[in-house]
Amino acid sequence: MDGTLVDTERDWLATIAALLAEHTGNTGSTGHGPDGLDAYAGLPLADAAERLAERIGTLTPETVRARLDETFTARVRAGVAVQPGALALLDSARDLGVPVALVTASERPVADLVLATLGTHRFACSVTAGETSRGKPHPDPYLAAAATLGVRPEDCLAVEDTPTGAASALAAGCRVLAVPTVDGIAPGPRTLLVASLAEADLTALPWPPAAAD
Repeated sequence: MDGTLVDTERDWLATIAALLAEHTGNTGSTGHGPDGLDAYAGLPLADAAERLAERIGTLTPETVRARLDETFTARVRAGVAVQPGALALLDSARDLGVPVALVTASERPVADLVLATLGTHRFACSVTAGETSRGKPHPDPYLAAAATLGVRPEDCLAVEDTPTGAASALAAGCRVLAVPTVDGIAPGPRTLLVASLAEADLTALPWPPAAAD
């Protein structure tokens, strides 16, 4: 969702940078290094809060989580921009008879705000942070979505923008269409990278249907 369908990944990273600046005087750098903000891209709120609390040193994870949740939710409530090609891709899936699940590391209140923007009719179900025993990068969210849709994970195409999300989908057995908003997603046998969802054509993907068991 964040960064893939709507341009909220930058809001998430800006929220983290602001909290870091307030308590450490350093907004963090780009990239995946020890001080990099990109390492927080796609992380569930609880995991990001744990990491930030350790880095800040003066706040508890619970306090950090509450601050991040409040600020990020306010940013999303103020309005989000839909990514180029996102609605066309969702409508293409519907026209082809392909059910769509929203699988996000965001909390349910944030996901519901975005679903209202995108149109709830475009989704058969949604899985948000805290609704599985483990979140991304573990496979649990994508496994839950596939089970709800009644399909095998290997028959699913996950659309992701971060290494954390891509790792979750691949671990579940899905194929991945990646539109990176941060570095770190490598192309592979089950991973196709495109610059924009506007380039994605669900009728011309490079993979044959998965073999039946």
